[in-house]
Amino acid sequence: MLRFAVVGIDHGHTFDHVKGLLAAGAEFVGYCPQTTVPAIREMFEKTYPDAPQIDREKIFADPSIDVICIAAIPRDRAGLAIRAMKAGKDVMTDKPGVTTFAQLEEVKHTVAETGKIFSICFSERHCVRSAVKAGKLIKEGAIGKVIQTLGMGPHRLQLPTRPDWFFDPEAFGGIIVDIASHQVDQFLFYTGSTTGEVVASSVGNFGMPEKPAFQDFGEVLLRSEKATGYIRVDWFTPEALPTWGDGRLTILGTEGYIELRKYIDIAGRPGKDHLFLVNGKEMTHIDCSSETLDYFDAFAADVRDRSETAMTQNHVYEVCRLSLEAQTKAARIGTR
Repeated sequence: MLRFAVVGIDHGHTFDHVKGLLAAGAEFVGYCPQTTVPAIREMFEKTYPDAPQIDREKIFADPSIDVICIAAIPRDRAGLAIRAMKAGKDVMTDKPGVTTFAQLEEVKHTVAETGKIFSICFSERHCVRSAVKAGKLIKEGAIGKVIQTLGMGPHRLQLPTRPDWFFDPEAFGGIIVDIASHQVDQFLFYTGSTTGEVVASSVGNFGMPEKPAFQDFGEVLLRSEKATGYIRVDWFTPEALPTWGDGRLTILGTEGYIELRKYIDIAGRPGKDHLFLVNGKEMTHIDCSSETLDYFDAFAADVRDRSETAMTQNHVYEVCRLSLEAQTKAARIGTR
């Protein structure tokens, strides 16, 4: 049985990792309680009361642990992942897996040196049932050849819950690296592109002049030999919305299109995971709430078989590269 532990619980996505691997039949060995967000530790204690709290040095040193899951401060994730891989463990990390080009190169070197897996759990695809269903429909040819993705990732700011590092671009990597990496992943995946280029990008601060270094808006235009993609991310979700963000994705094909309303259908159907399919044969709504999330099963199989079924390593690297490039070359707009 695959055995995993958690090091770095500074973001709530850590719960997705634990829940997903447990559902895949893995054993949760324990977690390091060190965090900058005490509420997450408290939630861990409440959700998994039988899971031991273990010093992180002991976790790294334990040869019986196969996988380490990481949702630390973004700037620290690559370093922890490198330590884990050098200690003989595969890695599942929250996005962004890296925040600098130097970190990306060091991760690539460590993977090549150790043969270990460096996987980023892109929760907006891997943990969203409508996103999984969209991939299956595209594979079946439901909308023909995909030629463009339009991804929007709005988030609620929730100021009282945010630690100091949340407002430091060096800590979180910038809004494109931090959030838009989700949409970069989706662009490559749904268009079947192995590589791409950044045509244009922008970042801005429109709502927090008191924190001039913060970025609350970002946009990216991507292009590959197969398709184009537009991405918009922001921290402007209004308080009246009953969820953290109205995340949407439109996938345009030569024979139709798919729209995902991942977390809410505003003033419409209840629940989440709404998929709308329009092609030459039908115009329909699909409730994807019972769709199976297969990333975690595939990841566990990859650990066992040393395969790349959940996601290729090159795909992970290319998402990181494009996100970093878009962040680095982004024009600055808004508050200056």
